[in-house]
Amino acid sequence: MKYLIKTFLFISIIFAQYPADTLLILPSTSKIERMLISPISKWQRISYGSPEMNCQFFPSCSQYGAIAINEKGPILGLLATSDRIIRCNPSAMKTHSMIVGGFYQDGRIIDMLKPEYINDEKSPVVAGILSIVPGLGRIYSKKYTDGLFGFLLTSVAYQTAIRSNKKNSILAPFFISAAVVLHGGEIYGSYRSAKYYTSKKN
Repeated sequence: MKYLIKTFLFISIIFAQYPADTLLILPSTSKIERMLISPISKWQRISYGSPEMNCQFFPSCSQYGAIAINEKGPILGLLATSDRIIRCNPSAMKTHSMIVGGFYQDGRIIDMLKPEYINDEKSPVVAGILSIVPGLGRIYSKKYTDGLFGFLLTSVAYQTAIRSNKKNSILAPFFISAAVVLHGGEIYGSYRSAKYYTSKKN
């Protein structure tokens, strides 16, 4: 009996539908996009329904990433995903409240791929250029905690890439790619922060 229950649960997990699954079967989704969305779909099977892994954003970071890859293509989609991951930090609620952003019915932060609010207090181009030094563009846009997280994550990614490359690790290309994507996400995110998320209350 226990074996049957375990088998049923296993099959349910495999065949259950999760948000990213819908994007995988769209005819417009390219093979590269499917390859990038597939791990997100598998992650959702682990994270969805687990209170410890609840995301503070709506849509969740994983779904946001899947949508970004599907709508913006592999490169811009990955940059948008890394930007969202950086912004998913302990200051997200406070930052969102300061720009008078919307909240979902269960209290989660509404953060769509295409924000409805635009702010021209800061220059997006200047923010993007400053973020060549990770975090600086976000700090310019008054997103201090986001800037700190961006700097720390990008620095750790580059350090890991350098160490793995020096050791001729088989994973070196992966770590180098991750560092480049995170830094690209910093530039993209800084530009986007200045354009959409700058608070005039500060």
